[in-house]
Amino acid sequence: MSLIFERVLTDGIAAISYLIGDDEEGTAAVIDPRPDVEVYLELARKNGVSITHIFETHIHADLVSGSRELAARTGTATIHASSEGGAEYGFDREAVRDGDTFTFGSLVVTARHTPGHTPEHVSYVVAEEDHADAPWGVFTGDSLFVSSAGRPDLLGRDADKLASQLYDTLWGFYGKLHDGVIIYPSHGSGSPCGADIGERLDSTIGYEKRFNPYYQRNERQGFVDYALSTPPPEPTYYKRMKKVNAAGPEVLGHLPMIPALAPATFKQMVDERKCQLVDTRTMLGFGGGHIEGALNIAATPILSIWAGWLLDPEKPILLVLESDGDVEKVSQLFVRTGYTKFAGYLVGGMRAWQNAGYPLRELPQMTVHELHASRNGLQLLDVRGPAEWRNGRIPGATHIFLPHLAKRSAELDKQRPVLVYCATGYRASLAASILQQEGFSDVRNLPGSFHAWKAAKFPVEK
Repeated sequence: MSLIFERVLTDGIAAISYLIGDDEEGTAAVIDPRPDVEVYLELARKNGVSITHIFETHIHADLVSGSRELAARTGTATIHASSEGGAEYGFDREAVRDGDTFTFGSLVVTARHTPGHTPEHVSYVVAEEDHADAPWGVFTGDSLFVSSAGRPDLLGRDADKLASQLYDTLWGFYGKLHDGVIIYPSHGSGSPCGADIGERLDSTIGYEKRFNPYYQRNERQGFVDYALSTPPPEPTYYKRMKKVNAAGPEVLGHLPMIPALAPATFKQMVDERKCQLVDTRTMLGFGGGHIEGALNIAATPILSIWAGWLLDPEKPILLVLESDGDVEKVSQLFVRTGYTKFAGYLVGGMRAWQNAGYPLRELPQMTVHELHASRNGLQLLDVRGPAEWRNGRIPGATHIFLPHLAKRSAELDKQRPVLVYCATGYRASLAASILQQEGFSDVRNLPGSFHAWKAAKFPVEK
């Protein structure tokens, strides 16, 4: 046999999925697929295998599951999802129980119930057929991460119970595996599914037992307290994703079709105010001139998360793109967190809009050097996460976490200019566009933001 092993990292949401199999037998499985599934089909073709199995470790909260989409695209692959922990699904799947085994040539995959992040969570232990009792790897899903573990608080109930189950999973199952067993988690650094997930994409049981902070809490109550106190803020779309994935995501068959709209038609739809207007250009392009009322969610992989935080999945989206050729890439980013309803995109982008003589709004940019030289009555607003704020900030700043800004904007003075910063300027530009929507007339962005401030060696407050 020749083992097939492919890792697919989805930037932005920091999701990791896998294709594993045997090229002699010609069969393979995908673990925790994302919804834009062409990547797995291409990898299967490249490796000369057929995707016959799709394994889900649990009901995901951070992205739309691609299992139903991938099963439909292959035509033959079966979905395998946990029947442990009282899991209920609204779609056809093969029930997986603790101890179930699957073979791909001489590769043996064994499901193990590993609750804690969720009640139904399973992991998949992999071994060679000749050494089935000595696994070399384990796909840990969202239960054990590099330098972290899955948060137990996403159900909105039973968090203490789940944290206690997570303790049993880490110490009673993973902790008893050989130190050399490689862990392959379903998320990497930057995912809100765990606290401070490490930057490496895999690790070993032994390394995690030695350095993972969760393994430094070997008493149950101390572990439970730590697990409940460390998670980052929960994105608002997580509960929606849970419902979508439990019921079974809609099978699209392809990426959403986004109509191309001429400037006059686009303006008419903007003026009707029945759609969400999203400008996906960079902060400097947006700052130079944009359509009144647009949200600046730039087309980087992190768009998936911020769309999830801030947009209504039932309300159609109007898009302004950096280039018309970006439409497929941008569509892909929206689909990952369940956005499939698009009214259209502006053909020719902002160049076509301005050439049509339509109005523009600016978002002025300030440099960190200008800020350091003079505040001149500015309200300085930090929109980073709570942990970022605690670890250091620009002196004199007010803190409002970006997802809370629209509801808390009344805490700021509309009669005074507001300068917004984050880590690099991406979230700051988005926050500034929210303030413009809320009626603030003098809003400014700080490109480079806190990174640039520190690079210039200006003072930091803690």
